[in-house]
Amino acid sequence: SGLYPQFHPFRLAPYPVERGLKKMLKGIFTMFHSIPPAVLDRMQSLEARDREDRGDGTPRLQRLRQIPPETGKFLALLAAGAPAGEIIEVGTSAGYSTLWLALAAAATGRQVKTFEILPEKVELARETFRLAGVEHTVQLIAGDARQHIQQFERIGFCFLDAEKEVYGEIYELVIPRLVTGGLLVADNAINHRETLQPMLDRALADERVDALIVPIGKGELVCRKA
Repeated sequence: SGLYPQFHPFRLAPYPVERGLKKMLKGIFTMFHSIPPAVLDRMQSLEARDREDRGDGTPRLQRLRQIPPETGKFLALLAAGAPAGEIIEVGTSAGYSTLWLALAAAATGRQVKTFEILPEKVELARETFRLAGVEHTVQLIAGDARQHIQQFERIGFCFLDAEKEVYGEIYELVIPRLVTGGLLVADNAINHRETLQPMLDRALADERVDALIVPIGKGELVCRKA
């Protein structure tokens, strides 16, 4: 439509007047049917690179190792429906999953705060957010999320997709900081189940949350704070 470029949802979040306009637009544009062309282009570029990485022998830490598109949509739906609070991501990589979360953030007037520890991935993610035009919707934090999570008092949604060895520690940091009804989603709950079993057992038995493993993509552990 001709009006859409003038009312770009990713450019509304930082400005009070535009936030009001974005609220008006929430009833007009759905997340998946109104993905801005620049975001869609970058998503498709990263999807192609991810496929190449998996087939050409790229070393593990250099691969993007990103979620598939159906998981991205799943995350966006959950984040958009999550209660008021911070949207955070642990493990940015090239920013593919962040773009899906940015759709939810733009639809709900929030910002995504995403953490990445590898310098080369930080630069790649920074390029992603610039090319996709979501720099006002995404705050990229270079560093170990474990050193920053304690500053958040009210987390509405957290996506965890980092090195599997830190999942348990991140879980224990995030759960007490989730608001009532807040969500923690952890990737690789099926394809890395053996490695993650202690953390998965902890979550599924944790009386602070309702939790289950959803068989979408590589398997998503979904925890809702009681």
